[in-house]
Amino acid sequence: MIIQCRKNISESQIDRLAATCEGVVVNYDSNVFVVTPSALKAVDAQFDSIIDTSWVMDSDIQLSSRKFKSDTRKINIGKCTTGGNQTLLTIGPCGVESEEMIEQTAKLIVGSGLSTIRAGAFKPRTSPYSFQGMGEEGLKLLARMREKYGLSVVTEVRDSTHVQMVLEYADVVQIGAKAMYDHGILRACGRSQKPILIKRGFGTTLQEFVQAAEFVLSGGNPNVLLCERGIRTFETKSRFTLDLCGVAYLKEYTNLPVILDPSHAMGYAYGVSDLARACMAMNVDGLLIEVHPDPSVAKSDAAQQLNHDTFGKLFESLKPIAAAVGRTIV
Repeated sequence: MIIQCRKNISESQIDRLAATCEGVVVNYDSNVFVVTPSALKAVDAQFDSIIDTSWVMDSDIQLSSRKFKSDTRKINIGKCTTGGNQTLLTIGPCGVESEEMIEQTAKLIVGSGLSTIRAGAFKPRTSPYSFQGMGEEGLKLLARMREKYGLSVVTEVRDSTHVQMVLEYADVVQIGAKAMYDHGILRACGRSQKPILIKRGFGTTLQEFVQAAEFVLSGGNPNVLLCERGIRTFETKSRFTLDLCGVAYLKEYTNLPVILDPSHAMGYAYGVSDLARACMAMNVDGLLIEVHPDPSVAKSDAAQQLNHDTFGKLFESLKPIAAAVGRTIV
């Protein structure tokens, strides 16, 4: 359950409540909450004088639940505010490969009237022999594009050894599918106030996915976005299977903005545009699409990245769909 404490309650009283309930103390918007395991359904009457209100939960999806907060959380990312009627369209290559390439991408974004750039400086690859990213030098190139073009930077943290470095450079920290269970990353991001975008692990249930977000939320950071990027099924003709049924669940039962990544789900450029249009029709808070000046020479995920011309056509086709569902693309 979630317990909201009354104003002007002493820290020692709150700590005693938390210890008795085996709960976590969370500070949000000048309010103090104690979040307990969902198995707890009532609090001892001795604490009545310090409790303002409480919410009984049926699972450990708690701070992210619409039972606790009925509206989608509004998260500011540069010129965009997710959780309202804006859809954040974030594009960029899989990885930062050179200054020339990343600047070409930045110019495309600015020319399209968009506001964010995404690319990985640290790449968590399945093979140790694949391109692992440019590291801090890649982060510096992304920061240069922010300074030069006024873009917000979305980039990925690979493991807990460099999470503080990524937090320093990024405007939005992406926790990838392979890192979703890394508690070192989740807890470090919970101590920040920067927006944290968590990608669903490809073998992860919705419950497990949202509970990863709870680690960040319970650390005191309310700025969490959920990203569906495809799960592993029996199908072999696409890289993964985009779980749009799961997206419907997330929109109905959680208060977190939902972002979709059709590039990783499809795995092949030919299907990304159609899948992106289907995503937009679901009235989601954001899209991540991999776009590269020349995908044929990309050092990672070459098959799924769109070239600039193809993206331009896709972008134009997304606008009437966004308008039909009451959205503005930013």
